[in-house]
Amino acid sequence: MERHKKNWIVKTLDEVCQFQNGFSFKNKDYRNESVDGYVVFRMGNINRGGGLKRDTSTVRISKDQSTKLKRYILNKNDIVMCMTDMKSSMDLLGHTAVVDRDNYYVLNQRVGRITVSREDVLHYRYLFYYTNSETYLLHLRRMAHSGVQVNLSTKAIKESPIFLPPLPTQRKIASILGNYDDLIENNTRRIKILEEMAATIYREWFVEFRFPEHENVKMVESELGLIPQGWEVKCFGDVSLNFDRLRKPLSGQVRSTMQGEYPYYGAASILDHVNDYLFDGRYLLIGEDGSVITKDGRPVLQLVAGKFWANNHTHVVQGKSPISTNFLYLLMSNVTISSYVTGTAQPKINQENLNRIPVVSPPRSLLERFDQIVNPIYDDIVILDRKNINLRNTRDMLLPKLISGEIDVSGFVINVDGIQPRMGGTHIPHPLTQWLHSDEKILSGKPVIKGTRLAVEFIIELLENHWSEEDIRGNYPNITREDIDACRAYQRKVLDAPVSG
Repeated sequence: MERHKKNWIVKTLDEVCQFQNGFSFKNKDYRNESVDGYVVFRMGNINRGGGLKRDTSTVRISKDQSTKLKRYILNKNDIVMCMTDMKSSMDLLGHTAVVDRDNYYVLNQRVGRITVSREDVLHYRYLFYYTNSETYLLHLRRMAHSGVQVNLSTKAIKESPIFLPPLPTQRKIASILGNYDDLIENNTRRIKILEEMAATIYREWFVEFRFPEHENVKMVESELGLIPQGWEVKCFGDVSLNFDRLRKPLSGQVRSTMQGEYPYYGAASILDHVNDYLFDGRYLLIGEDGSVITKDGRPVLQLVAGKFWANNHTHVVQGKSPISTNFLYLLMSNVTISSYVTGTAQPKINQENLNRIPVVSPPRSLLERFDQIVNPIYDDIVILDRKNINLRNTRDMLLPKLISGEIDVSGFVINVDGIQPRMGGTHIPHPLTQWLHSDEKILSGKPVIKGTRLAVEFIIELLENHWSEEDIRGNYPNITREDIDACRAYQRKVLDAPVSG
């Protein structure tokens, strides 16, 4: 067997996992989101770079189809892989995500399910990170069948090599990387809360018209219905500045020669990162063609800040004083644009139609008061988003070094008490010091059972290799059942815990 590093082995995915293709649903099978059924797990549920994409639209399958769907229902900790992508990008091809719940998703075609079958040699979280590494993806994509679409075959996936360090090392690698993902997830939740706060204030003031001192303002008729006296109905073009003339599309081939740190935006999302930018500041992007309108008839919006590049599939605008860009974003989030969209096969909202959309424009004094409250919220969102960018960059820098063994974590101890991984003398949570001990003179400071040279890590490995407590005590009569329980507790508290941020 080829060896990657001392004590590391190489297995094909098929040797340590089971692989399953998804079910080929028909459009007539799909139900809307309100139906009580399984969510169809599609390629769009996987993020570029790997991980679950939670902000994507969903379709459901009725649970009355459970008989034929039973073998396709996903379980918590299953790993799902994108098997198809466009040749021009291949942003998603081969990337994976970990399923976060039981009996919720059902597997769609061109998404594969990977289930660890050899838990004695492979940890599912390590496999998740390994399959999202550049080394693995490059190998897998070289095996893909290429056309307009690029497809991964079941054979190529099953025969792909997986480098396996010992299980304790796998858990440490997954724990270190998982800590970054936990911080990113926490920041993402905070961003969502802040966005909801801003949206709630907007709706209260400018949709329900319960703004400060609204009791003293008379409602009057307008072409948009009743509005407060002193407010105006204007066209979108009158309250915004348009920068579409500065946009410039880049082909996938050109972008491949311009890889860098600046996001490259399309109609609905970041499509790539390039080494140059066209815009710097806070802008509102409004989908122009392709992804133009949401299911509830709203425009597809992206509120962005900093340096970026935009292609010609998204309008680039800012608010025109006294309308701020943040206010413009919230305003357009509450506008229905169905009657301004043209085309069926390729929906489009051109600049002329965009500019003639009627909107309500409040007085300057109220807008300034609103901005004083909401602008700091969006400033916090920008800070959190930049933190997430830094966390992702650090995680992605660590990933290849950890899974190649360049960074050796076998001697690291990861704990929940704010201590960073370190060699030598090791912190042991106080309740466990009755049974466990660490001394730099014994096994280079690895935690051991008191009065012995038996490392906690060694006992854990025996348990993971299906040794019973009786087997361990029969071979090592000086240790007690309490010693073994302490080793298990140490694993839960330290080895499996995330690294402190």
